[in-house]
Amino acid sequence: MQTPPTHTPPQQNERLTVLFDGACPLCRREVGLYQSLTPSEPVDWLDVSDATAPLCPEDRSRYLARFHVRKPDGQMLSGAQAFVALWLTLPGWRWLGRIGRLPGVTPVLEVFYRGFLIIRPRLQRWARAAEGSQRPG
Repeated sequence: MQTPPTHTPPQQNERLTVLFDGACPLCRREVGLYQSLTPSEPVDWLDVSDATAPLCPEDRSRYLARFHVRKPDGQMLSGAQAFVALWLTLPGWRWLGRIGRLPGVTPVLEVFYRGFLIIRPRLQRWARAAEGSQRPG
């Protein structure tokens, strides 16, 4: 699903840019896994929860609500399309990206992603509680 035009115009960049919620324990863990890999092309990582990130408030709230990537040509992708674009650059994940590009697969992945978004707040609470219980105190 493409994101509609925004007040912060997509910028052309020579890299894929991943826009993620660094305040979300689930997102941090997943992005950390992706960042530990060597992508086939350069990837920039933008934590949209960081108040210093160059985003207008409307864009920030939209990017916090769903996973987004900005392709090098400036095209913004969200949800399943964004994951497929990222997976295609990552060793160990390219196979999933290739499957995601098959006709009819991305819409099915989007249905699952939207289902995840419904339970995401509950999972975030559990993850935060687990993080808190692991800290020495």
